[in-house]
Amino acid sequence: MNFKNFLIKNKKANFNYDISDKYTAGMVLKGTEIKSLKESKVNFSNSYCLIIDDQVYLKGMNISEYLYGNINNHDPDRDRKLLLNKNEIKQIKKKVTEKKLSIVPIKLFINNRGYVKLEIGLGKGKKSFDKREDIKKRDIDRNLRESLKNI
Repeated sequence: MNFKNFLIKNKKANFNYDISDKYTAGMVLKGTEIKSLKESKVNFSNSYCLIIDDQVYLKGMNISEYLYGNINNHDPDRDRKLLLNKNEIKQIKKKVTEKKLSIVPIKLFINNRGYVKLEIGLGKGKKSFDKREDIKKRDIDRNLRESLKNI
């Protein structure tokens, strides 16, 4: 099986937040979690990241239990540690405290070396009128593309 194109996106991230900076982080996972990830049995639409003791943790991500696992199967809702550079953690911590930004997971993928990576972004929450404007822009773009196709 080829997992180079393996990708799971958090569709609500760009809808609910204005993402400014993006970082790529590794994840500390167990063996059965990786097997479940490769089967795309993951939900992280309500997940978020926290900085605790100069470490970044991912909370709220649900990786379903591996179907063929044994008694050593993982806990689906456990907190997962993200692996970032010390300087990146300092930058993120500074921006989160000063600008009141949130750390939002954007997409989950497997890189060329076979490691699971999580792209996180710093975002400011959108108001409801901002979301309506985004929906209008999307509809207008879709109508333009359809009209250009018909020509």
